[in-house]
Amino acid sequence: MCGVVGIVGNQPVNQALYDGLTMLQHRGQDAAGIMTIDQNTLRLRKGNGLVRDVFHTRHMKQLSGHIGIGHVRYPTAGTSSSAEAQPFYVNSPFGIALAHNGNLTNADELQQSLFDSARRHINTTSDSEILLNIFAHELTKTNAMHLSEDDIFKTVAAVHRQTRGAYAVVAMIIGHGMVAFRDPYGIRPLALGKRETQQGTEYMVASESVAIDGTGFTYMRDVEPGEAVYITEAGQLYTRQVADNPLHCPCIFEYVYFARPDSFIDGVSVYASRINMGRKLGEKVKRDYAHLDIDVVIPIPETACDIALEMSRVLNLPYRQGFVKNRYIGRTFIMPGQTQRRKSVRRKLNAISAEFKGKNVLLVDDSIVRGTTSEQIIEMAREAGAKRVYFASAAPEIRFPNVYGIDMPSANELIGYGREVDEVCQLIKADGLIYQDLDDLIEAVNNENVQLQRFETSVFNGHYVTGDVSQGYLDRLDAARNDTVKAEESRDETNLELHNFDD
Repeated sequence: MCGVVGIVGNQPVNQALYDGLTMLQHRGQDAAGIMTIDQNTLRLRKGNGLVRDVFHTRHMKQLSGHIGIGHVRYPTAGTSSSAEAQPFYVNSPFGIALAHNGNLTNADELQQSLFDSARRHINTTSDSEILLNIFAHELTKTNAMHLSEDDIFKTVAAVHRQTRGAYAVVAMIIGHGMVAFRDPYGIRPLALGKRETQQGTEYMVASESVAIDGTGFTYMRDVEPGEAVYITEAGQLYTRQVADNPLHCPCIFEYVYFARPDSFIDGVSVYASRINMGRKLGEKVKRDYAHLDIDVVIPIPETACDIALEMSRVLNLPYRQGFVKNRYIGRTFIMPGQTQRRKSVRRKLNAISAEFKGKNVLLVDDSIVRGTTSEQIIEMAREAGAKRVYFASAAPEIRFPNVYGIDMPSANELIGYGREVDEVCQLIKADGLIYQDLDDLIEAVNNENVQLQRFETSVFNGHYVTGDVSQGYLDRLDAARNDTVKAEESRDETNLELHNFDD
């Protein structure tokens, strides 16, 4: 999962891009990058680390210009090379920069096709570089010295016809403007906003509406699946649906875990959807697990807090903050290796023993992926004096890998893969385990926007909406994602930049 921002302004955009990326930091903590256009020159700063660590005052001063894009990343194939930090750049035609959130499921075929048909070399393992080169190659076919909106939309339509998978893209073309587009299924989110100034209208696109609101822009709407947005350097906005058969299937895991609660995605309040998840899960506990003698409901901070609070209301039980979170530790789900994840859980959370001692507690989390975190949290609750520890997950059993831009582990490392609920319960050492039903999860989100007819739910049921995911592809994914492979990969600390800003 990654976060993207793009701004076409009538004043310097470097600070707004920086602020937008900090508001999307939860979407990627591995690397960050900003690229701007100033006097027909691309200016770039990118590297490994958090936004606040990558960009210093000297870098910001050099990121001049009224148009720019930014990106925060966590790696979807295990690599943490700063050479693969985004945005990427190609010099022909015109000079194009691109940042991307998602994953192309036919990346290998596309890379070979690019070499065979266009003699374009891909220098990294990132499918974002592939997407950039496809876009550039199709733009070359227009043979136009000055691009019209029709040229842009024709190019994006050609990209849609070739690529498979999930992608939300922001790109810049020197001398022309900014382009943004979303895959025909709308799997990954992308929002559009604007701001009125004395000099005219400025436009912004971002992965989540919170980045638009938080930078002083006004949220307009979501970019539709298959839609392309083109904003000229002069600030003229053009939009067009360019996909042949768009079908709206947003990733439901955005609402469960990834997105900030103060965001709206595809007309759905993330906060409200999580309240609904809590109500549904509470009703299931009340209906099917009334025999459990629960004294208190305690969330695993922070995503599950709103969910657990609503559960406590439904169950008429006390809600308590039993864990204190160290906010300076990254998400353990995103950590690259099992050993690092194990160490991070203890550094990330600390139990308040008074809330556990002598009590039967119901711990609530957003989901269970590997089970590593859940097992350690249950152990911490017991060490703090809990008599019995029950565990509730706001998401159903995660049994299948994600292929659309979330770095979930290989299937064999998913604790829910090939196991029944009782087996998972024993492995995480809980006294009881309750999962949300998939239908209830879908309804919890759908209630906030009834026009959404379908969601991307492959991690729960193995149904991949793009229809091109074979077992062979999953086997290759398993080979690339398993922890053994990740442990063997060495970090490449080379920082490839167009401008060698001082570190």
